[in-house]
Amino acid sequence: MIIGRIIGSIDSTINIPFYDGKKLMIVEKLRGDGVAKDDYLVAVDTVGAGSGETVLVLDEGNGSRQIFQSDDAPVRSTIVGIIDAVTCARSSI
Repeated sequence: MIIGRIIGSIDSTINIPFYDGKKLMIVEKLRGDGVAKDDYLVAVDTVGAGSGETVLVLDEGNGSRQIFQSDDAPVRSTIVGIIDAVTCARSSI
């Protein structure tokens, strides 16, 4: 699972039928403390997330295909939740 922030969306006029009616979002990856990493991914939105929201992303093809109940869907990353707050516990080692 990845914590990220929605920084944009992707619109396409031509795509394979699997993506008809689905929103593709650009997700900036975040560290646990909320600081942006220098990395992003494109994920299919299943929860109605919007720009600027912090989200939970499942970044694993088989799990994403299970969400869409498809054995051969061309999908890897799926937004599965909108995050209200993140609490990090720090411990001394």
